[in-house]
Amino acid sequence: MESWKKNVREAVPYVPGEQPDLPDMIKLNTNENPYPPSPKVGEALCAIRDQDLRLYPDPSAGELTGAVAGYYGLSREQVFVGVGSDDVLAMAFLTFFNGREPVLFPDITYSFYDVWAGLFRIPYRQVPLADDFTIRPEDYKAVNGGIVFPNPNAPTGEALSREAIEEIVAANPGGVVIVDEAYVDFGAVSALPLTEKYDNLLVVQTMSKSRSLAGMRIGYAMGNPGLIRCLNNVKYSFNSYTMDQTALAAGKAAMEDREYFEKTRKKVIETREWTKRELAKLGFSFGDSMGNFIFAAHEFCPAGELFAALRERHIFVRYFDKPRISNYLRITVGTPEEMEALIDFLKKYLRQE
Repeated sequence: MESWKKNVREAVPYVPGEQPDLPDMIKLNTNENPYPPSPKVGEALCAIRDQDLRLYPDPSAGELTGAVAGYYGLSREQVFVGVGSDDVLAMAFLTFFNGREPVLFPDITYSFYDVWAGLFRIPYRQVPLADDFTIRPEDYKAVNGGIVFPNPNAPTGEALSREAIEEIVAANPGGVVIVDEAYVDFGAVSALPLTEKYDNLLVVQTMSKSRSLAGMRIGYAMGNPGLIRCLNNVKYSFNSYTMDQTALAAGKAAMEDREYFEKTRKKVIETREWTKRELAKLGFSFGDSMGNFIFAAHEFCPAGELFAALRERHIFVRYFDKPRISNYLRITVGTPEEMEALIDFLKKYLRQE
């Protein structure tokens, strides 16, 4: 064994969804928005002068944090931005989860949580979801070094009420509770109003989903100024210039175009509900997803078989070959035309079984 290996930090990496590049594909595997971002995003990018790119971007991301703060009725001191919500969450793990007790998060959830915990040497415990894949607030009243969970949860799509979230936060005043709201705009209720009452609550959102900017990598956290100050201290100790000028301009424009955001959000929700009805007719079962995806299992056709058949047809969905969920597919909500093509294929394929 090479001597240098003894000092290497080993990590089990997160495995992202497949990114195929086929002309006839229907891509429903990474929860991207099927619609382009606001036209104002393109205008903002075109307004960037090439000579400005020789300059460093604003390390405080003042215009972007100001746009986020303005949208939610906060001060800039209550907003932290980063390179996608993954960057924001990683900074939050590094900043707030520094105790001896285990951090708690669900056993079926965003699979980056245990990756970060392992990378940063954070003790953690995965809390089993209920049989119906819901989070039970009473399970998060044990001794812990912090709590993190998505709402809606991923990949299940199940959402907690604000009252249930408050029950968790109120029961854990000695640690930071992070609510990952990547999909909240598609039907769940945000925990953000609770930040006025609880100084240990951090709400994380992203522009990748409901604002169609997955390619720009923009995420943000909201909470009391003390939490945000701690996050910035860690960020500036790691990398002062995390957000480039194009992302700052695009994010500000997207956040300010409320009309376009509401229009595309409504389209996704309507298509999701139509798809639920059609899947139910075909013998699929699923929870009441509040995300831009559906987590579904068929009554007799195994998920692995369906995944392979769909992939052969260049329809890409997500399959997790893991305990408790190995018979489920996570299907991103695409355009109405894409979802109709998915349903048509499933009708023909399932008739052959």
